[in-house]
Amino acid sequence: MTDKGKKNKVLLVDDDKQILSSLRVYLELENYQVETASNGQEAIEKVKRNKPEILVLDVMMPEMDGFEVLEQLKAEEQYADIPVVMLTAKSQDIDVLKGFRMGASSYMTKPFNLNELVENIELILHPDTMSVKE
Repeated sequence: MTDKGKKNKVLLVDDDKQILSSLRVYLELENYQVETASNGQEAIEKVKRNKPEILVLDVMMPEMDGFEVLEQLKAEEQYADIPVVMLTAKSQDIDVLKGFRMGASSYMTKPFNLNELVENIELILHPDTMSVKE
């Protein structure tokens, strides 16, 4: 789905190992280079070691939640430009608004559709190549 066979780097962050595993497999089949993290601190470390092109981030995690991760990344100039898709069970309007106000590019609630997630990622990474499907 990416230009010239280039694999976009995606960092998936979720404390649910089953979700991480299934998302990884699906995104790799869609030609993404995928790295995973199971908590917020690990996510920050992985971003600093190998900056991804997009982050798919759960909100509800132990120790450091997704909002804290988002806040830390947006506060650092070299990481502030990384688009973030919040993927979470927190579906109340106040949580959605908080995510967008903090700089999230997209906010999807669980349960989610895998195809929709990929379309979301593609739209964020390649807005000029996306066309409306009927």
